[in-house]
Amino acid sequence: MTESSYWQQIADQAKREQRPFFSLAPMEAVTGSVFRRVVMRAAAPDNFYTEFTNALSMTHPLAKETTKGRLYIDPAESPKPIVQLWGNDETDFAKAAVAVAQQGYQAIDINMGCPDPAVLKNHSGSDLIRHFDTAKAVIDGARQGGLPVSVKTRLGFSEINEMENWIPFLLQQQVPILTVHLRTTVEMSKVPAHYELIDQLVQMRDAYAPATLLQINGDIADYQAGMKLAHEHPGVDGIMIGRGIFMNPYAFEKVPQEHSAHELLNLLRYQLDLYDEFVAKGFSGHFAPLQRFFKIYVRGMKGAAAIRNDLMQTKTTDEARKIVDEIDPGEE
Repeated sequence: MTESSYWQQIADQAKREQRPFFSLAPMEAVTGSVFRRVVMRAAAPDNFYTEFTNALSMTHPLAKETTKGRLYIDPAESPKPIVQLWGNDETDFAKAAVAVAQQGYQAIDINMGCPDPAVLKNHSGSDLIRHFDTAKAVIDGARQGGLPVSVKTRLGFSEINEMENWIPFLLQQQVPILTVHLRTTVEMSKVPAHYELIDQLVQMRDAYAPATLLQINGDIADYQAGMKLAHEHPGVDGIMIGRGIFMNPYAFEKVPQEHSAHELLNLLRYQLDLYDEFVAKGFSGHFAPLQRFFKIYVRGMKGAAAIRNDLMQTKTTDEARKIVDEIDPGEE
């Protein structure tokens, strides 16, 4: 499969439905196999991504065991996720690309947008915006695995006008899809996403790499908001939703519906069950990261703050289930 054909199949299917394709953004300690399957049950996007994984750790003799859980794909997952890798070394990416291809992944996305200080200190993530040569090298390295290689980035590091050089540079690498988070690294998520720049991004894509699909990310709450954005900015091919999923686990629902507390709590029960299955497979599981999801399911309920506080005090899935059952003991 060529780099373009994998993504083009996704885009073409969406176009047949007269819409952009939709993706769930890669999020650390969020978009593992467990939560991907929760979103699948609620309302699935066209694409999923893994948590971002250090390319070096993929094949390092001491670190590679730590990646097994975050790169696990359950047989029930559909569509299969795209693996997102981060790092700054061409050789690391080349080795990792071969490894993920052997694991059955169909595409690689390179993280050039993470603003986390620890990642920046490693000269990775969005620090690559300041190092064009390194960025090109890791793209070239990732391509040695034979899989399609895409990039997710930000507009610039410190200044918005950095996009005038950075985005054309990435487009000149002829990646099949470029995802742009509409903020700079320094802006983090402290300012509204720069939707006013979308048309300029489309023009750049059309000028430098017409075959590259352009996906937009930043402050997009749900499917309806994504459709509106794509309608207002012709030329956008894809919409990526990140934090919106924490406001609404049904964010990718094409026809929005009211969901009862019972439905939401059943979705939480499902996540707790999947978490237990995941740990039972021998993957290391830590309960604390699971707690970050509780707010998704109780938001808007009567007494939500107290319920969430009670759930946050739990230390096991059984304790969490007990609280859920007290709130919602019966079937509808």
